Amino acid sequence: MFYWLMKRIFVGPLLHVIYRPWIRGAENVPAEGAAIMASNHLAVIDSFFLPLMLDRALVFIGKQEYFTGQGVKGRLTAGFMRGVGTIPVDRGGGKASEAALNTGLRRLEAGDLFGIYPEGTRSPDGRLYRGKTGIARLALESGAPVIPVAMVGTNIAQPVGRKIPKVMRIGMVIGEPMDFSRYEGMENDRFILRSVTDEIMYAIMRLSGQEYVDVYAATQKARIAAGHPAVAGDEQHLAAAPGGRPVPDVQVPIPPQDEPAPPVE
Repeated sequence: MFYWLMKRIFVGPLLHVIYRPWIRGAENVPAEGAAIMASNHLAVIDSFFLPLMLDRALVFIGKQEYFTGQGVKGRLTAGFMRGVGTIPVDRGGGKASEAALNTGLRRLEAGDLFGIYPEGTRSPDGRLYRGKTGIARLALESGAPVIPVAMVGTNIAQPVGRKIPKVMRIGMVIGEPMDFSRYEGMENDRFILRSVTDEIMYAIMRLSGQEYVDVYAATQKARIAAGHPAVAGDEQHLAAAPGGRPVPDVQVPIPPQDEPAPPVE
């Protein structure tokens, strides 16, 4: 109930008016049945705008810190995240992360939509980073199709460190569902998991037009925090595209042109 109140009455209409979000490929989201929405991750607001533009409920996993904040702001954030169905995950990995994925698996078994950011964390610089194989395991265990998503412009509206996004158009492009049923029963094969993950990341790259970096985003963030240079230009870390594929001939999507103003009579 809280989810739909926020989406249709309180937050949703306000975001529509201020940011005029646009979407392409909405028809690729099934009207019913389980599906995994696999998106690039550029800003915190990704988790607000993608669900806003879909007719069905969509929840993501979110970092544990969103649920453990102190003070009024921390409690409000935690309450909001719980209200919209965000599933907390300990990004330290291990049993905590496995529990979050199991929660997502139960949601898929119930025939719902489940959102996941394969990069595991926000991109530190707007580029696309190596995907973690948890999404592949989830797809193979659930049998649900994976729908690639490209968020567009959210990193410009809300760069790292900015709390309130600046006013600009926010976009998203949704690709066609990806079927991995050919790998049924192979969810414990790490080579298959990597292959499936790279295929998903390549689909996201084709939609987003982002440059790809073949390291994990968390690793890149740690390098930056430690004062090391970014990996740009470092050939041992740069790959043509996920899985060594050739770079697709695509560009970053642009918003649709505004409709012309009606003639003055």
